[in-house]
Amino acid sequence: MRIVSANLNGIRAAARKGFFDWFKTQDIDVLCIQETKAQEDQLEDALYHPEGYHCYFHDAVKKGYSGVAIYSRIKPKKIIKGIGWSDIDNEGRFIEAQFDGLSVISLYMHSGSASDERQQVKFDFMRRFGEYMKALRRKRREFIICGDWNIVHKEIDIKNWKGNQKNSGCLPEERQWLDYVFSDGEHEKDGLDYIDAFREVNKEPHQYTWWSNRGNARANNVGWRIDYQVITPGLQGTVKASNVYKEEWYSDHAPLTVDYDYDIQG
Repeated sequence: MRIVSANLNGIRAAARKGFFDWFKTQDIDVLCIQETKAQEDQLEDALYHPEGYHCYFHDAVKKGYSGVAIYSRIKPKKIIKGIGWSDIDNEGRFIEAQFDGLSVISLYMHSGSASDERQQVKFDFMRRFGEYMKALRRKRREFIICGDWNIVHKEIDIKNWKGNQKNSGCLPEERQWLDYVFSDGEHEKDGLDYIDAFREVNKEPHQYTWWSNRGNARANNVGWRIDYQVITPGLQGTVKASNVYKEEWYSDHAPLTVDYDYDIQG
């Protein structure tokens, strides 16, 4: 099973840059997109509905903002558009595809960089989503939560560690929350026990998924790893390979591919 997560920073802009041409060559089972920045009625062209895939969108109420999508080769048993929280669902940040024994989620977590107010909104979502993830652990299915989490976890995940300690996405409170999600450090015994799929098979530094458009950040690989595939413990050991695709650029993020030794069933 091959799953790709990609923040496209505008699905139409990414399409013009060749994203769907690349997509057709990748033998993908499930594609999770964040930041579609479009309404579904703006995506009626066949380009956005590749042959052999079932396509599902959850748009933000505000046009040209946020939005998530899932493309699946196998038709899911159920699609859940939204997490059930009106403030989050109005911004189009969550969509879930349910298969037999497995759910794949496309998640777009907030960025708090715009203002202190948006950072507090992000903290509030982190608190609620942590409880939500705890509840998921009690369900009789496995979960893969793909998306732009807008948080680096460790020093290895960002080029300029010291210079970003006071910036959203690298704040101590955010990184400690990921410690809790991954049961790392002081949270080893009381954390949620989710697993960072990419780091299961790739422990190397300088593996980033987002680069600022300012300066020569991309050329100099001054990046952040903020896109994840987060999996439940029952999937540990199934991760066979992971890759960040950087040969071509469709967005300020790069697509994250993870291959699993797991057969997806509709």
